[in-house]
Amino acid sequence: MQQTRPKRLRDLASFTTAGYDKGRPFAVQVAWVVVQNVVFRAWFCPASARVRILRAFGARVGEGVHIRQGVRVHWPWKLSVGDRSWIGEGAWLLNLEPIEIGDDACISQEALLCCGSHDYRDVSFGYRNAPIRIRDGAWVAARATVLPGVTIGNGAVVGAGTVVSHDVPDLTLVTSAGRKRLDPPA
Repeated sequence: MQQTRPKRLRDLASFTTAGYDKGRPFAVQVAWVVVQNVVFRAWFCPASARVRILRAFGARVGEGVHIRQGVRVHWPWKLSVGDRSWIGEGAWLLNLEPIEIGDDACISQEALLCCGSHDYRDVSFGYRNAPIRIRDGAWVAARATVLPGVTIGNGAVVGAGTVVSHDVPDLTLVTSAGRKRLDPPA
């Protein structure tokens, strides 16, 4: 009796990056990777220099922004940060697509904003990327993860360690235990 081979669930050899635009020429990409790993993420690089470095690579960064050491930004030219926002130590902005962070927003330590994923229904595992928007006054707490296509509303809070796959309305606290409407600030 001849055994039939089961249908392949994945054919990763057929994966292609066709249709994905990195946004800058290869030489600029290489320059960014070198600067990010040698200077930008280093403990000795002042927060003000990190802002200037991001701007030099095409990021739109407002006034009074504070970026701690160890922050990873995949493509700075796909990043926009509003005034007075904070990005905490070890945060990872995996912005294969644009990330917009509003004014007075806080991205805490080791938070992950992940704009890139794959289509699990596609045998070749094609990209399923989408932008992320963090609105004014929002807080993404330590080790929280925001997935592709999500908008975190004005004044919303994503609790520590929470994984967010859907939009969070304005003034809403979302944690692994659920959602709660917040009172406006006094």
